[in-house]
Amino acid sequence: MIRKILFGNFTLKVSAVVLAVALWFFVVSKGQTEMSLSVPVEYSNIPQGLEIAKREVKTVNIVIRTHESLSKNIRQDTVRVYVDVSKAKNGEVTFPIQKDDVKLPYGTSVLSIEPSMAKVFFEETISKQVPVLPDIIGVPEKGYYVRSVEVQPKDVVIEGAKSEVRRIGILRTEQIDLAGLTEDFNQELTPKFSNGSIRSKPGKVEVHVRIARRGK
Repeated sequence: MIRKILFGNFTLKVSAVVLAVALWFFVVSKGQTEMSLSVPVEYSNIPQGLEIAKREVKTVNIVIRTHESLSKNIRQDTVRVYVDVSKAKNGEVTFPIQKDDVKLPYGTSVLSIEPSMAKVFFEETISKQVPVLPDIIGVPEKGYYVRSVEVQPKDVVIEGAKSEVRRIGILRTEQIDLAGLTEDFNQELTPKFSNGSIRSKPGKVEVHVRIARRGK
């Protein structure tokens, strides 16, 4: 009797289960939409003593799926891609970019990532001391002149990838416009780098400009 209850009309029961599953998938997928975003890649956990000298992949194209009601809240700045490079070594290393590396808003899933591999070139970190020169434009008011320009400290220590640090002989500050000045001028400024991975210690310098009147 029990066997008859369990297995009676077996075909109909299987059909009912298949229909229920198909209906569930239909309900779940209804209202779903796909979006394509170009997202910057961030490389995290760089080992101490190493620097990223070059990276071939700076952005990836991600196709995501979400519900239509949530799609209006999804922007490029709400999706992040973090590639863990903690196992990097000096030289060229290739890392996979996986779905788990993508941080998404609630209710969103990743369908594809392109490219799916990132080639990164690492170099050892080095440092050296370089002089800092102020980048001055403009001239004081008529009848006045620049008596002296001093930078404190005169030298800073720069740190970064070996090939980049070796290229730098001096640093320039942010621009100082002296147009129309009639009195002394002091300002804290940041040294300028062509490569954003270079750092300086200290990170800022004081520039003291002395203005004098002609004939005095």
